[in-house]
Amino acid sequence: MPPIKPMLAKALDALPNGELALEPKWDGFRCIVFRDGDEIVLGSRNQKPFNRYFPELFAPLLASLPERCVVDGELIVERDGSLDFDALGQRIHPAQSRVEMLAEKTPVSYVVFDVLARGDESLLDRPFRERRAELEALSEAFQQSIYLAPMTTDRDLAMEWFDTLEGAGLDGLIAKPLDDPYVENKRTQFKLKHVRTIDCVVAGYRIHKSGDGVGSLVLGLYDEDGKLHHVGVAASFTAKRRVELLAEMAPFVLEDASAHPWASWMDPKAHEDGTMPGAPNRWSGANGRDHSWIPVRPDRVVEVKFVLATNGRFRGTTRFMRWRPDREPQSATLEQFPTLEPYDIGQVLRQR
Repeated sequence: MPPIKPMLAKALDALPNGELALEPKWDGFRCIVFRDGDEIVLGSRNQKPFNRYFPELFAPLLASLPERCVVDGELIVERDGSLDFDALGQRIHPAQSRVEMLAEKTPVSYVVFDVLARGDESLLDRPFRERRAELEALSEAFQQSIYLAPMTTDRDLAMEWFDTLEGAGLDGLIAKPLDDPYVENKRTQFKLKHVRTIDCVVAGYRIHKSGDGVGSLVLGLYDEDGKLHHVGVAASFTAKRRVELLAEMAPFVLEDASAHPWASWMDPKAHEDGTMPGAPNRWSGANGRDHSWIPVRPDRVVEVKFVLATNGRFRGTTRFMRWRPDREPQSATLEQFPTLEPYDIGQVLRQR
């Protein structure tokens, strides 16, 4: 019965030893699906049901899954041959009319990579190799928009996936010990992700929620026309480093925000698309969290480590590496993002 907390993965720099099932790492929303007759529950990672946001998924799930089962997988949006996480994020909307419109415009698919129960039997204690065999048998009935996740035990093939499938929007590999049970909310699996560094302009900062020091640095990159674009934040500083950063940034604070390249952030309409600094988002906008930030002169360049970028923005928080006093701010451009060879995600989804 829901809720079930999903099994998690620990980040590594290389694949571990041992017998492993290797799968592409999907860039979507983790979702555990519960079916009991005509009843479907789409369970999210934070235990809140996804049901109201993805109505188009119910018919294919009812046509594809056994009458009573629990499966684990990922909700994705496939568009123009690649995964589109930004479009997926837009699906979380409070207005029912918009939910229905987006269900037609950007429908989701569901990639299944584990089975946790079938009928009256829980499969949590069975090794993954047995659960995978059960899942492959179930997948023979999968209908359109419900897919079996590709899996291999061939490390060379998996590393080929790692190198080529990033161009389809996939962000690495998941490694699952073949003899392990399913353990809720524990990092007993492994993930191997692409990690890169990039030089960014620091355009502002937010105060830490504790009130002490810098919580995050607001980052920007210039385009070829010299326009500064907001691309994300660097965060996760120690308490000591937060205080140090506050002192380091003090000389650059702009008392007159109108002199900042993003002066328009003061206009509420600037936040309608959620891309400007200070914009609330659908995940945390309703919890009273302070999204305000302090603008600074964009004179300092910082090197940050990141895993994934889509549509010219970092996915998730980047890690501060070091200041780059040797770099001019205008040299920190969007061109630094890697150019990936396109790869049709359909070829991944539709292979057995």
